[in-house]
Amino acid sequence: MNNNEIKNILMKTLPLDEVYVTGDGSHFKIIVVGDFFCSMSRIKKQQAVYKPLIKYIENNNIHALSIKAYTSKEWKLDKKLNKV
Repeated sequence: MNNNEIKNILMKTLPLDEVYVTGDGSHFKIIVVGDFFCSMSRIKKQQAVYKPLIKYIENNNIHALSIKAYTSKEWKLDKKLNKV
């Protein structure tokens, strides 16, 4: 599984504005941005991102996953603070 495949899956299945994926084949870091996260807790955000990827996790195409999920407002603030 590669970074673009994960990005495409997430963009097709979730109403996201931005998706950033980095990884080395089975370990990935994902940043997702979408306003549908507005009313969700941190755990609910992560569950929403895991859902379309669960079959790839179960068959070990994805071994480790780090997820950061933001609303557009949260992302703008985090980008400024972290100079992403």
